[in-house]
Amino acid sequence: MSAMKSYSSGRFFTIGLVTAWYSSNIGVLLLNKYLLSNYGFKYPIFLTMCHMTACSLFSYIAIAWMKMVPMQTIRSRVQLMKISALSLVFCGSVVSGNVSLRYLPVSFNQAIGATTPFFTAVFAYLMTLKREAWLTYVTLIPVVTGVVIASGGEPSFHLFGFIVCVAATAARALKSVLQGILLSSEGEKLNSMNLLLYMAPIAVVLLLPATLFMEENVVGITLALARDDINIVWLLLFNSALAYFVNLTNFLVTKHTSALTLQVLGNAKGAVAVVISILIFRNPVSVTGMLGYTLTVIGVILYSEAKKRSKRENNL
Repeated sequence: MSAMKSYSSGRFFTIGLVTAWYSSNIGVLLLNKYLLSNYGFKYPIFLTMCHMTACSLFSYIAIAWMKMVPMQTIRSRVQLMKISALSLVFCGSVVSGNVSLRYLPVSFNQAIGATTPFFTAVFAYLMTLKREAWLTYVTLIPVVTGVVIASGGEPSFHLFGFIVCVAATAARALKSVLQGILLSSEGEKLNSMNLLLYMAPIAVVLLLPATLFMEENVVGITLALARDDINIVWLLLFNSALAYFVNLTNFLVTKHTSALTLQVLGNAKGAVAVVISILIFRNPVSVTGMLGYTLTVIGVILYSEAKKRSKRENNL
């Protein structure tokens, strides 16, 4: 009876965790879109800096005070330089993603974002000369074809938004490949919570001069907006806190579920975000666009299956 009870409570915990992961991921995406596009807060670098400030603060509270995971220390200047390089790529990815939301609907943004495996395979090959099985590369064809079809059928297509979104997706893939190369030795490996603890403050230092230089008088404008409408302050604070919870729930879901479950949930999350965003923002969608996006998602599922298969064969 007690085993049954602990199983069901464990299941409820996992379901709650996945719900929190979905809510924070989709919530931050929709809030970013609302702020940058609908509300008219045209400062994606400043918004990203707010996110990173919250991530720095909450990471410290979670690790140093609440002891959610043991604190890992940086062992050398070389390791710090590696984390700084990762932070720079991470900043580029998040800022580009936020910039693209000013010009593209969330549905199209997610379709482009789904092509991450394609860029990961390209960077992994270019930087480590790591070849995948030929079948894995074949599965990338529908991934890319789907986005090409979706682009052709996207009623709200915007070239600059499209280029920036592709750059954000490529940077995200580059970060994951770089992370595998730079922090591969046992002494340098950091779990994602500790990596964020060190990456977020570096990101704030990198983003501060960028926002002051590229988004003139952003602090003054934000304060003026706050005087007219105090809601902007609450939106920014809530949005920044959510940005941290995306990382926290991602870490916890990875810890408490299998890699396969994570893959399936990740693929479904993009589709859920698309449906919710269309219902909220009522952006026009075409049958061609939806077919293209579906093809990309199918390609991503086939890609992860092919990767698992080649991994199994290598282990035999």
